[in-house]
Amino acid sequence: MALTALDPRTALVVIDLQNGIVAMPTAEPVAPIVQRAAALAEAFRRHGRPVVLVNVAGGAPGRTEQPRRLGELPAGWTDLVPELNRQPTDHLVTKHSWGAFTATDLHDYLKSQAVTQLVIAGVSTSIGVETTARQAYELGFNVTLAVDAMTDLRPEAHANSIARIFPRLGETGTAAQIIALLDGNPPSTS
Repeated sequence: MALTALDPRTALVVIDLQNGIVAMPTAEPVAPIVQRAAALAEAFRRHGRPVVLVNVAGGAPGRTEQPRRLGELPAGWTDLVPELNRQPTDHLVTKHSWGAFTATDLHDYLKSQAVTQLVIAGVSTSIGVETTARQAYELGFNVTLAVDAMTDLRPEAHANSIARIFPRLGETGTAAQIIALLDGNPPSTS
């Protein structure tokens, strides 16, 4: 489904654009991803819409077959990238699992702001972004995914989420299309 509309109470949720994550090798160069996410954040702020910045500071405790990448985190690892230009009005969520709703105040915050729709961007597409999008969908939010403002550590995982998973969870669009909708320029129907 192509991007059609933004609800009057739409929030932006930016996943894991933090020093430790953006330093990892990604499928797409991370600098343009960060630039597009920062442009979305600025547009949401300009229109008085909620901006949620999410970082990850650990992992869930269960056993896995694949070794965990998060151990003792070096200083600054969880710091948000400066390009996001965090503002006092932004809501910070620190998570310890893949999804931004698990064991955080995100759901309560969004409800207190009467939010009905989320635009989600960040890293990584198949883990933090996808898990948060799934949780948002299951909680009844309309979901929009800014597909050019996200990337993954693995190209095939990124492609799978965008082609197969995201169309089942909501609408997809580019950062520019989302900003155009915020600015009152609906997509053309031709």
